[in-house]
Amino acid sequence: LLGVMQTILAAQVFFRLAKTSQRRLVETSDRPSSARITVLLPVRNEATRIANCLETLIAQPEEAAEILVIDGGSTDATREVTENYRRRDDRVRWIDASPVGPHWIGKAWNLNLGLARSNPASQWILCVDADVRVSPKLCRSLISHAARTGVSTFSLATRQHLSGLLEALIHPAMLTTLVYRFGQPGRASRSVDQVQANGQCFFSRRETLLRAQAFAAARSSLCEDVTIVRRLVERGEAVGFYETYGLAEVSMYRDWRETWTNWPRSLPMRDQYFAWRQAVRLLEVLFVQGLPLPMLIVAPNLGAPRLFLALTALLLAVRTGVLFGTTRAYDRRPWTYWLSPICDFAVAIRLIQSALSRQHSWRGRSYVRRSAGKFEPKESC
Repeated sequence: LLGVMQTILAAQVFFRLAKTSQRRLVETSDRPSSARITVLLPVRNEATRIANCLETLIAQPEEAAEILVIDGGSTDATREVTENYRRRDDRVRWIDASPVGPHWIGKAWNLNLGLARSNPASQWILCVDADVRVSPKLCRSLISHAARTGVSTFSLATRQHLSGLLEALIHPAMLTTLVYRFGQPGRASRSVDQVQANGQCFFSRRETLLRAQAFAAARSSLCEDVTIVRRLVERGEAVGFYETYGLAEVSMYRDWRETWTNWPRSLPMRDQYFAWRQAVRLLEVLFVQGLPLPMLIVAPNLGAPRLFLALTALLLAVRTGVLFGTTRAYDRRPWTYWLSPICDFAVAIRLIQSALSRQHSWRGRSYVRRSAGKFEPKESC
């Protein structure tokens, strides 16, 4: 029975990987454009990280017309750091977004307010997280890619920086769950079930976001980036997800504990669009990514059929291929990166546990899942 289930689910994963094997990149461009971009930088208590981000944003050419730092109630020196950069570059502007509206998740609230305050003269919106550092050629490259492909809404697969040996065990295993569920980056999608997103670096037409009320659609989501693009696809927009030649890099978490605790909050992508297809993909992660290694260890002692052992070996071979493929997602790879498949089973269980959990905590606030996969701040319930 296990072998039959693995075969069915593996066939779906193999088809997805094959279908997305032809990748398109966002190519680096320094060609000037008359288009203008508003950069939205949602923050809350980011004093230790925002300086590196702003340093790279003010290095953008004139296409970046304004840089809005939307603060959802920081209690540290985030505003002071922002003001220092405002004095260096008048495109930088701090916006007080506190208090967060009732029944809203903080980041979606910040983005929605920033969009409303953005200059109507900007045709484009670029959303960037405070832990991201971007190339000086980012804005021109994004505009060039949109013109070349005709895809006007897309996000980038940022290059990841690992904090150390232990995170190098966990993070790649979690990243692989995305590859198994959605395939490789490098294409645009019009399917709610297949669309991918990365809110760390997201680009779209201002008018498109306003017309679809895309940020407001994510008001009750703990995976706001995915919910935003699912809303846009629902409204008929093609949404892309692409790798780049080093246009953006990120240090997501300070250590392995933060990775293990925080990333599974959003990684299952449990929102109002979550349905049986997304649940099946979590089973794919368990059966196709998580189980093969432990089963290869246990199955011979249980007298498993050779066909089952051959299937398990095939799944491990595919996992090894994916491990080599995801090397390009990291700026450096500690030696423990190559041992990350040993965490696959634990990561699969962690994702399923997170998807089933009704309560989550993030940045000092607790959220409770209500009907239709929507989350509310606990104090609002």
